Amino acid sequence: MYPSSRKDFISLTLSDSYNNGKHRRQSCWRKWKQLSRLQRSLIFFLLALMLILGLLSYPSLNQDWPVPSDREEWLEAGEREPEAEPPGVRPVANPAIRKVPGFNKGPEVGPPAVLPGLLPQVVERPQGPQGPVPKKAPAKKRPLVSRRGPPGFQRWNNASDWPLRRDQPEQLADRADEEEEQEKEEKIVSWRGAMIEADQGTKPLPSAGERQEGGAALAGSDVAAAVPAPGIAVSPVAVQEVVDRPEAVRQAFRHAWLGYKSYAWGHDELKPVSKTFAEWFGLGLTLVDALDTMWILGLKEEFSEARGWVEKDLSFSRNVDVNLFESTIRVLGGLLSTYHLTSDQLFLEKAIDIGSRLMPAFNTPSKIPYSDVNIGKGTAHPPRWTTDSTVAEVTSIQLEFRELSRLTGDPQYQNAVNEVTRLVHNLGGKKDGLVPMFINTNTGHFSHKGVFTLGARTDSYYEYLLKQWIQGGKTEDSLLEDYLHALEGVRKHLLRQSGPSQLTFVGELSHNRFNPKMDHLVCFLPGTLALGAHHGLPGDHMDLAQQLMETCHQMYVQMETGLSPEIAQFNLPPAAEGRDIHVKTPDRHNLLRPETVESLFYLYRFTKDPKYQDWGWDVLQSFNKHTKVATGGYTSINNVRDPVNPGPRDKMESFFLGETLKYLYLLFSNDTELLSLDKFVFNTEAHPLPIWPSPPK
Repeated sequence: MYPSSRKDFISLTLSDSYNNGKHRRQSCWRKWKQLSRLQRSLIFFLLALMLILGLLSYPSLNQDWPVPSDREEWLEAGEREPEAEPPGVRPVANPAIRKVPGFNKGPEVGPPAVLPGLLPQVVERPQGPQGPVPKKAPAKKRPLVSRRGPPGFQRWNNASDWPLRRDQPEQLADRADEEEEQEKEEKIVSWRGAMIEADQGTKPLPSAGERQEGGAALAGSDVAAAVPAPGIAVSPVAVQEVVDRPEAVRQAFRHAWLGYKSYAWGHDELKPVSKTFAEWFGLGLTLVDALDTMWILGLKEEFSEARGWVEKDLSFSRNVDVNLFESTIRVLGGLLSTYHLTSDQLFLEKAIDIGSRLMPAFNTPSKIPYSDVNIGKGTAHPPRWTTDSTVAEVTSIQLEFRELSRLTGDPQYQNAVNEVTRLVHNLGGKKDGLVPMFINTNTGHFSHKGVFTLGARTDSYYEYLLKQWIQGGKTEDSLLEDYLHALEGVRKHLLRQSGPSQLTFVGELSHNRFNPKMDHLVCFLPGTLALGAHHGLPGDHMDLAQQLMETCHQMYVQMETGLSPEIAQFNLPPAAEGRDIHVKTPDRHNLLRPETVESLFYLYRFTKDPKYQDWGWDVLQSFNKHTKVATGGYTSINNVRDPVNPGPRDKMESFFLGETLKYLYLLFSNDTELLSLDKFVFNTEAHPLPIWPSPPK
């Protein structure tokens, strides 16, 4: 039986307001709402993943976009096509290296001489492709020459600092112009509105250790590895050039003298940043302190100018209070030293004048001198706040007054200071030869007992014990006795080793409690120990001198500026890691002090080990980098831990010219007869005085 037939049809209903887009949106929304929460979350996750993968793949797609030409791939790093060369000539590797300016502005010279064993590497230049050029990584752009100065004021000057986009093709053409303009630029603004020169002083060179690691340690102090300015590519083999280190010191002195002459002529101290001066005694301290330095350095023009001022303008008939100690070591010592070097009677006459005006200081009940003298009125007094003088002040004027008596034949000067030495020799209150910091001018006894240090207020007492013994021909046994006894006290009470590197240092003792604190002033001790060993004292003095010299060196190299703080704190064992040295915030300043370079001079003079010259060279580089003011002078700084903003204190102490630069010059000189240490003894302000002939036996 067949099924009944059925009529197929389609029914279609049309609406007057047909809207297919709206219908679809509603349908999709209903379907989305029908999905579970898990399904919707999964869809969101997949979409986000696809977006992230797309973003990550964009750089790789972008790298394949540019298609460099054959010509571009064979250009050198400096974006210059090399000039044609004669057949058979092989160029030196890295021809893009340009001449590095030296520390002196002057006539250009040819390429530096290549020293044996330091030949640059030579490579064959590719002859060019014969067929399709193989694709290689784009050559690095040659960076622009960097400019010196605190980073906060430097311009971006590396090629990588200026990314070139495809929509900036004009920068490629302007790169050479920018580089040329940058080379012509002479100055950039630095801290406190002062100007730091683009080429200010000596170039920074690697340390001795770095040169030895590179196999380029050279004998003597006159050859060092030349380092181009930051940003200039160098050959894998270091380029060597001869550096005249004594001349570098002369340049530093001329720069300091330029500031003094321009802004502080005839005054005590230069304030180089503010371009003015500071007055202490009104005696032209910087000028007088630097007289013998100019003579030793051979700066005849500068010396002649200074002598003219001494002759015409230096007068001690002034109603002014001066400090006995400071005026003795700087003014009297400077005049006596210059007289011995020049045989010019002018300086001896001035020395006699100031020496006689200082004598009222000894008119005290105890014969221990007052600290202050009015050189115009002929009166003396202690400080307003105490009747004490510091031990260093009253026991570190002997070399100068003794020499004044020898030259004049007037014993009053030597008698006065010898009496002070005799009184201190017989005093109680010492601790195994160590002396307290203060002495009362009324009673003649030590005061504030219980604190023992080789730093401020006692340092030069120990120095002058040895130097008076040497000055007098090694005949005054009590001086040697006190010196040797004091060194026993140092070893017993003050000498320690730090952790973790076991640096030998000299701390302080305060009421039988040890304080691992060492002033930069204590860095006179390595030189004094070495001087004693040279004059016949036990050999272990030299051993201790070398150990302490290493510690003073570390006080520089462990600081970010390469300059020592005024006071360092040492970690004691069992410290197993970290630095041996840390610095408290109030102690981070550097005053351009000379004690470390002074000891480096003695150690090099007696051992001939060139590492001491190299260490001194590093110190000079750091002074030039962080303390030099372009308009003239050098400034002390507030923070040796901050190389970006060391914080200039706007003051150049007279001892920077009188001591620091003098010792650096003598350190770099290989002439052992220049101020022979068998003929001269230096006072505590670096003024050389003659050793007296030994009396006939």
